[in-house]
Amino acid sequence: MSIIKTKGLKKIYGSGELEVHAVDGVDLEIERGEFTAIVGPSGSGKTTLLNIIGGLDKPTEGQVWINDTEISRLKDNQMIDFRLRNIGFVFQAYNLIPVLTAKENVSFIMLLQNQSKEERESRAMELLDSVGLADHYDRRPAELSGGQQQRVAVARALASKPAYILADEPTANLDSHSTSNLLDIMAKLNEEEHITFVFSTHDQRVVDKARRVVTLEDGKIKSDERRDA
Repeated sequence: MSIIKTKGLKKIYGSGELEVHAVDGVDLEIERGEFTAIVGPSGSGKTTLLNIIGGLDKPTEGQVWINDTEISRLKDNQMIDFRLRNIGFVFQAYNLIPVLTAKENVSFIMLLQNQSKEERESRAMELLDSVGLADHYDRRPAELSGGQQQRVAVARALASKPAYILADEPTANLDSHSTSNLLDIMAKLNEEEHITFVFSTHDQRVVDKARRVVTLEDGKIKSDERRDA
């Protein structure tokens, strides 16, 4: 069953001679439980595609469906609510709130969803435990290493029980040990809980872990390789 589907997707910047086709006619389906890496050289359209299927940007042409919802038709306020309840994000720069503890950062999205304090705290601790940080729940981002901050970001992305998680260059600022640790955690969540992950990455270590690799070039899909689990 496809959880993400795009048809004739285009994103064009500029006009005339300066027109750039960042995404150029992409048809893509991602099924529930996939562990997919979107790769390609700089300027190939990876991040633009990720932003569109994450509802952070709108296509110039084409459609995007998440389950049965065509998000490319949603108004801005509808899209904000849809993202809050359906999509988890992990960014290269972590994007944690500096004044909040690890537990509070994970809990924050559940606060926006109007979940009770008991529900928020219980799930936040459960998620921090799943990424190996239960004993760091009261530390603020500045008191955590880069790898630990990114693990908090993964826990936060899971907090809303999203349909899928989009990870844009999540290992770019991590050393090799932290990268290996983070990828092992994500792969375990994918295998054991069937959480869908879609990565945009240059990192060969992420590519090696992926069970599907979609290669973009000049905004088009150049290849789409599925691997045995």
